[in-house]
Amino acid sequence: MKKKILIDVERLKYPRSGIANVCISLLKGLDKKLCQFKYSLYGPAKNIPSVTGNFQIINWKFWQKKIPINTSSFSLIHVTHQLSEYFHKKNSNQRKVVTLHDLNFLHDNSSERKIEKSKTLVQKNIGNADAIVCISEFVKEDFIKNINLFNINKDVKIEVIYNGLIFPENEKFSSNKNYDFINRNFILNIGVLFPKKNQESLLNLISENDRDLVLIASSAKSEYQEKFFQKVKSLGLEKRVHLLENIENTEKYFLLQHCESYCHPSLAEGFGIPPVEAMYFGKPIFLSNLTSLPEIGGDLAFYFEDFTAESMKNVYNKGMEKFNANPDYFKKKLKERAEKFSYNKMADAYEKLYKDLLD
Repeated sequence: MKKKILIDVERLKYPRSGIANVCISLLKGLDKKLCQFKYSLYGPAKNIPSVTGNFQIINWKFWQKKIPINTSSFSLIHVTHQLSEYFHKKNSNQRKVVTLHDLNFLHDNSSERKIEKSKTLVQKNIGNADAIVCISEFVKEDFIKNINLFNINKDVKIEVIYNGLIFPENEKFSSNKNYDFINRNFILNIGVLFPKKNQESLLNLISENDRDLVLIASSAKSEYQEKFFQKVKSLGLEKRVHLLENIENTEKYFLLQHCESYCHPSLAEGFGIPPVEAMYFGKPIFLSNLTSLPEIGGDLAFYFEDFTAESMKNVYNKGMEKFNANPDYFKKKLKERAEKFSYNKMADAYEKLYKDLLD
């Protein structure tokens, strides 16, 4: 009889978020395998993608924070985010896996109150875990460096499983929208408009060249957005900066297909899904040299070491010159590197971990 595993995909209630994409990728990967286990998925049923396997769906309800569902029949529980508000308890005969995406709250100038609240929630999730999965070597190093902040099982496994992506089956996309920038050279950035994503620095870059800047955002922090557009106005860039919110994946792929480059100057990144998507499309990628991003881009990316206009311009111009000198080589190598972060590899690694814990 197959052992039962419960996977917490509650974050699918935010279907355009990075964590939701990772959950969907994991489910698709597990669904393609000859599964050794019987899986149940806990999350908003309307947002859980259809699967061919016989996966049970347990529909998420907000009140289950206070009245938890019965998990006694499960041999293993996988909490896919360290700030989950569910499944803090487990039975003595159960195993538990927690995916740790980052400890950004320790580094992003959060208030003491937010830091303590986040630490408490992380502790509730990882304190009784049998395995803690970090999504990059950087996250693992950061966790080990700050491990004294938490009480964990002495024999807990701590390992790295990279996030996996579902890449589009084709690389040519069309759009019915009339973007006024589409026939000009434009730089693309994808991500929540937050201070830690540092999109403001890209205004320094385009103030030194004639590129447009296109931002795809799932949501924005209003104070940062206001500050961002004040700077747009002060630099006279209103006609060259374009914010697109909550667009469909096919539209995103269309813009990846047509951009000159992808720039991701993030100050704090546990993994970095958008740079991998851009690599898949063979686009030159420009990243900050901070946190996990050098691990993702390797020697195929170009790195901003500071965010002054002159320095960013120099990095950008030299990077584009190097890319354009041998574009076929770069496109081939970038796509090959992106495919190392596939959803199948992620699912294989998680199922192996489940098996190791349950044998």
